[in-house]
Amino acid sequence: MSEQHSEPSTPDPYEQITYAVTDRVATVTLNRPEARNGYTLRMAEEIASALCAAEADPAVRVVVLTGAGRNFCVGADLAAGEGAEGKERSFSTSDDERTLAEVAAGTYQEPAGLVTRVLYAMNKPVIAAVRGAAVGVGSTMLLPADYRLASVDCKFGFPFSRRGIVPEGASVWFLPRLVGTGPALDWLVSGRIVAADEALRTGLVNSLHDPDKVLDAAYDLAAELVAHTAPVSVALIRQMVYRMAWADSPEETHRLDSRLVFDTLRGPDALEGVQSFFERREPNFPGRVPEDLPDYLPWRGGEQARG
Repeated sequence: MSEQHSEPSTPDPYEQITYAVTDRVATVTLNRPEARNGYTLRMAEEIASALCAAEADPAVRVVVLTGAGRNFCVGADLAAGEGAEGKERSFSTSDDERTLAEVAAGTYQEPAGLVTRVLYAMNKPVIAAVRGAAVGVGSTMLLPADYRLASVDCKFGFPFSRRGIVPEGASVWFLPRLVGTGPALDWLVSGRIVAADEALRTGLVNSLHDPDKVLDAAYDLAAELVAHTAPVSVALIRQMVYRMAWADSPEETHRLDSRLVFDTLRGPDALEGVQSFFERREPNFPGRVPEDLPDYLPWRGGEQARG
């Protein structure tokens, strides 16, 4: 971003990612550039933890998700070994007793879903800034983001059929909703690489940028959201799109948005939005997330962002 920034908050407690908050924007960075940000179980847990921290922090309005180095993420790091303290925690095919018990109980979660479930349940917008390779989990973890900004040299891929496995991270639910059934079937069945121009044309990404400018573009967008949007409105819109837009009919959605329109029009955010418009100034919306979200939302008390 072009404007002056304050110092990032708090020391980073993570090993395979970095996390910082500046100007109300939390940045979660995959940080294994020597391995092209190969995805491990530890990285999955750290990303989920950082996203939950951003969701719970009242100082955070927007999250930027990116990767260190020239690639966002080349997929699961199948070659990573167990370190002295198991720090890599690679994707192993060994079946320990705990994993087998979770599979038997129906509670096992594959590692990509550890992140996509949290992203789906968040109330704060997420902007992905992607450059280079975004393959396998490097693509599937991006799907629940609200915006995907990519470099012109970006390459996406869902190579699961070429590895004899199935797509992860609920990508068969997210991907058709972004690009349509035809492109989703093509990419998932063939496992081929998707170039940046095709990703833009089909709606997988919102915009393309020079590799060295994609992160700045993400921060500019984040600054615009922070300055101009109400956090409660954004949270409601984000979750309504995911949870209500594919209802069996529009009636259930209409009943909910009728009550929300009635309540929000009489709330302090709407008053501030109108006053700031007539006074020609930036708004200072008083509503906060999640404490000011209505209790009657049908999904509240159910699935929550969890690490």
